[in-house]
Amino acid sequence: MNKYLPNIRPDSMERITTSELAKKFIEEQVKLVREQVGDKKVLLALSGGVDSSVVAALLIKAIGKQLVCVHVNHGLMRKGESEEVIEVFRNKLDANLIYVDATDRFLDLLKGVSEPETKRKIIGGEFIKVFDEESRKLSGISFLAQGTIYPDIIESDGVKAHHNVGGLPKDMQFELVEPVRLLYKDEVRVIGKELGLPSSMVNRQPFPGPGLGVRCLGEITKDRLAVLRESDAILRDEFDKANLTSKIWQFFTVVPNFRATGVKDGKRVYDWPVIIRAVNTVDAMHCTVPEIDWNVLKKVTDRILNEVPTVCRVLYDLSPKPSATIEWE
Repeated sequence: MNKYLPNIRPDSMERITTSELAKKFIEEQVKLVREQVGDKKVLLALSGGVDSSVVAALLIKAIGKQLVCVHVNHGLMRKGESEEVIEVFRNKLDANLIYVDATDRFLDLLKGVSEPETKRKIIGGEFIKVFDEESRKLSGISFLAQGTIYPDIIESDGVKAHHNVGGLPKDMQFELVEPVRLLYKDEVRVIGKELGLPSSMVNRQPFPGPGLGVRCLGEITKDRLAVLRESDAILRDEFDKANLTSKIWQFFTVVPNFRATGVKDGKRVYDWPVIIRAVNTVDAMHCTVPEIDWNVLKKVTDRILNEVPTVCRVLYDLSPKPSATIEWE
């Protein structure tokens, strides 16, 4: 068995729930990473999600500038996410970070595309191309770091199939570095907190690989992306103020590809509706819709209608899974 890439979590492994256990795990992994990597370089696709962020912080602690992080902004991130990655990793942790703004490249490819699976394939495929292009500009890379966690191993029996870089070109032969591969998501968050990552990053909710691309229904347009980004930021802000962030498994907004009739300043308008989606679940296979306090929903609605100019309606999706899925696309 490869001691750097174990596939089975030992029964004797204690669940990491405390700062002391987190410190012990970090010390062990720092030692293992240094032993595995030596003086060679490691490449990591840093999405800003909790798994890749914790791996990045852990590897920076272990090998410093030998880690090269690549953050690709495909233009489908939530408000402030790419900026937070730069602030935390480049400015605070002094990471060797390459930032790639590929917004126009992705949005140009997505023009005229409305079928959900086609959108996903374009976004996923282009991400791999961009990452491949950036990696080929670098020299001396011997290892690829990934944010694989234990549920990924259980579900896919190996390398994270749904990981951002799960489909790297075959000629890119790297040895894997996966320091959190035996941890569950809650343990990864404990490690992230111990490493000093901000709570907004450590407690980041599940976010689909295509990002806002599957929440901007139908063809993705810049105007609806802007509505989506702003309305989602308002929802997250108000739920955070109401202490709901840690109580709801996932919540976000959706903007459909049709307009609705509204009235503003005494005039008839045709503006976008915004749909609020919130769910609670244990396994993501069966989800319930939480009963959000009416005053919270009203505050969210008032802010979206007043702060996002081209919105005339706000709706709350009451559909459980099944029959609905969590995402709209």
